[in-house]
Amino acid sequence: MPDEENAAVTQLYGEPFDSGFALAEEHQLAADSGAVCAVYEELLTVAESIEDSPDVRFLRAHLLSDIASVRLTATDLVGAEEAVERSRGLLDGIASVPMGPRGRQLWLEIVLKTLLARADLLRRTGRLDEALGCLDEAAVRLLEFDDPEGLRTSELGLNRVHLLMERGEWGAAEEQASVLLSTLLASVVETVPRLLTALGVICASTGRFDPAEDYFARAEDGFRAMGDTGELQSLVAHRAYVAMHRGDLDLAERLFAEASAVFERQGRFGDLAVCEQARGFLAGRRGETNGADDLLGASLARFERIGASIAAADTMLLGAQHAHDRGDIEEMKRLAHETREVYQAREVYERCAQVDLMLAKTLERNLNLTHHGDHETESIGTALSLALPAALALEAARYDFVTAHARSQWLELADDAMQLVFRLAVRRQDQGLLFELVEHRCAGASLALDRTPLSATRTSPSGSADSAESVFPSAAMKAYGHGDGPMMLGGVAAEAAASAGLRVAPPPKVRMSPESGRVALQEYIAAAEFRYHRPIVSEEEVPFWITDDLTSRPVVQVRLADAGDLFMTWTWAGGARGFGTGRGPGDEVDQAVGALAAALPGAGGGAEGIRRAFDSGAMSDHRTEHRLARVLAEALWPEGLTTQIRQVSAGAGRPLVRIQPSSRVAQVPWELLAVDDDVRLIDLADVVTTAPVSLQRQDPAARPTPDADTDADTVVLVLDPRVPGFRADSSLGSVLGPPGSDPELLSFVQSRLDTGTVVPSVTTPAEAFRRTDLDRDWLSGMLRKGARRLMYVGHVSGAPVEGGQSEDGTLHLCCGQGTDGLAEPIRTHRPLSAKDLLLGTLPLRADGEPGARIWPAPSRVALIGCESGGDLRFAESFGLATAMIHNGAELVTATRWVLPTSFAFHRLAGLAESVRPLSEAIIAVDTAHEHRDPVHRLGRWQREQLNRWRAGGRIEHSPLLWAAMTCIVV
Repeated sequence: MPDEENAAVTQLYGEPFDSGFALAEEHQLAADSGAVCAVYEELLTVAESIEDSPDVRFLRAHLLSDIASVRLTATDLVGAEEAVERSRGLLDGIASVPMGPRGRQLWLEIVLKTLLARADLLRRTGRLDEALGCLDEAAVRLLEFDDPEGLRTSELGLNRVHLLMERGEWGAAEEQASVLLSTLLASVVETVPRLLTALGVICASTGRFDPAEDYFARAEDGFRAMGDTGELQSLVAHRAYVAMHRGDLDLAERLFAEASAVFERQGRFGDLAVCEQARGFLAGRRGETNGADDLLGASLARFERIGASIAAADTMLLGAQHAHDRGDIEEMKRLAHETREVYQAREVYERCAQVDLMLAKTLERNLNLTHHGDHETESIGTALSLALPAALALEAARYDFVTAHARSQWLELADDAMQLVFRLAVRRQDQGLLFELVEHRCAGASLALDRTPLSATRTSPSGSADSAESVFPSAAMKAYGHGDGPMMLGGVAAEAAASAGLRVAPPPKVRMSPESGRVALQEYIAAAEFRYHRPIVSEEEVPFWITDDLTSRPVVQVRLADAGDLFMTWTWAGGARGFGTGRGPGDEVDQAVGALAAALPGAGGGAEGIRRAFDSGAMSDHRTEHRLARVLAEALWPEGLTTQIRQVSAGAGRPLVRIQPSSRVAQVPWELLAVDDDVRLIDLADVVTTAPVSLQRQDPAARPTPDADTDADTVVLVLDPRVPGFRADSSLGSVLGPPGSDPELLSFVQSRLDTGTVVPSVTTPAEAFRRTDLDRDWLSGMLRKGARRLMYVGHVSGAPVEGGQSEDGTLHLCCGQGTDGLAEPIRTHRPLSAKDLLLGTLPLRADGEPGARIWPAPSRVALIGCESGGDLRFAESFGLATAMIHNGAELVTATRWVLPTSFAFHRLAGLAESVRPLSEAIIAVDTAHEHRDPVHRLGRWQREQLNRWRAGGRIEHSPLLWAAMTCIVV
């Protein structure tokens, strides 16, 4: 055996092996697999001619391990398996031979290489559980191996990433790849570009094309620096995959054709089969049926020859889709069922869901083309039994992802499946199912505060990026490489995983009836969890609406869900009974919402956006605003519900309308809707916004106990705090003007001083404004002591909706850049983000606390700043307003869009300086929060403003300001 005393064997095997290994490496970098294999086989022939000994057996095992890797690259899986087994046999045969420490390390290194090659082989041939077992064995061996640079550790980590990708567990794969990348040493140059490639494929497969391109560009730089021609050529196919899913089919075809030519020349027939699979899909999209069938047939034959069962099934799935498109339903069914059997056997459950969805779409198409008569209800039921569990599984796959951005992109891909479900429910005229669908979708994700990563579960591929009628298995474009890491991560890696993003868990079960105990969609949830082996809901169970304390007035709960069209449910309580469902056609909803967006101050950006809103926006004139209010009502509000509200109002008094909007309509000022000529909804009822039921208020046991000597009547006022690094006239400067310049605001502060305890402690009202000591630590101290109310007036920076991360919304206090926090500093200032309010210091240190303990919210909170209530515009509501609810607030008053300041009214709308609309709004909110019924009191002020707007049409009474305000409750 090689030993530390034998330097020649330790460092080099001697000629011809020294030069042979060097030559093989040159061919490897040039992507000439045939030449590499020829060199190794020639060296193996020489090694087998040498007299047998442990040292010679070790040399043979080394050569066979390298031959296996080369054959894997060339997708000669049969040859690779033979080489792997021979290498492993030789290594096991010399395991007990005495060897020194260095010799043992060399033996372990080749054992690890062989195990990784075997795991790669098993993965490619669809034996995924065996591959996992092989990686686990490698992880055990790694404990003995001296790996100071982390090369073998990184290879092991990369292999596990690839295995997770093969299963379609995109979220777990991304998390592990990101953590591994963040902990790699700079010296591990071979693994870094392969990890970047894997991350690019993950992003491309989950709808995030720009990050995918970025990862591929960085990987290209790494491979170019290494001189690795083969991997550079593979990136062409990956970029073709991105182009295909972006919808740039011509570019995709050109790149796939280029890659195909290279792979065929190099004898990489597995990669060639992947390209043929994709080109078959593209040919089908172009209507070239014969060409598509030929390419898919060639791809299937190659995959079957090399034993790549999952990839072969992917090709059969595409073949089934093409059979469906040409009307050969029997062939489609045959291929689909054969495909599903492979996926089921290999435990690739996300592809099982794709097959079930395709069968459901086939049933829907058949319903559209033929008359089913008395059997139509049965046919719809069959389609729903396939589509709904699969759609639930697809949606639930997002909980594997660490970041809200990744989850939001995944939801866009999964939305096609849920739209199918809603269409089927509408076709069956199943009001009960529609009601339960909306309730389940509106329940909302639950925040996960623990540090432990969620267990990886089965996810599903994205399908076609640009056609709801096509199926392309996202995992078909494999990212072949070497290595993956142990599943258990510790130290820096564990902390990186914990702080990577805002984790969420599945929604709670929604109990529809306390009498029957029925849970929304319970039979479909059970089917999804059984078929696809993934949790759809958490163990927590909540009533779809808590009505125990709603006895003093009639209340109707309205919930809306987006699924192509806009779906609505409503239920009455508080002395009124009844329920209903409604649907707004998607194109009409989009037109109405687009008209609203064009009227709002934020649409044009900054001062110019506000100027446009004042000058030509629909809300600058009563007539155009009324037309907008009618458009919104006609698209979004059912006449039947208006009739019910009138009836209830006549018999039981003004009702309360609780509205949980979908993300698409979250900025709609429901109060303004002209439900009957110029009768607005707020004329008929009080209106409040509700957050998802998953945002339960914190358990009092989780909140700090206020000091015994604390005045529970305290009102915390944070009024226009001075932001470090920003002058009064800058972008984060003053929103209320110089302290003492506004007599109305001074009077408001004085009234609070006269009626109770106010913090910060001031002797004159002017001292409450533009303070420099109101940072997050001060706020924490005040809230921990206990308070009755919190009012914040200042700058709020909303997160971009397209980014999907509502938790990135921020308040701007007096915090310097050295303050600990989760938001990036701006100049010399670190904002306080919703993520801070939720996670607290948990991601920052081992003894960290959740945000609810650091910033426990009082029962009533006002956040008066630009789009401070924009949380509900996101698929996941974890912004500033809902963070306050999560931390204990019972009611939060926030804004739906960008607020014009009084100064903006003066400068851009020509309003006299003595008229201060924002000040009036602040005082109205303060007055409402002092009232026993803040929703009713704020609504009364809004009705007063509406009446002034109707009477005079003056800009200071425009809904641009007052209709932005809404109260949010659970």
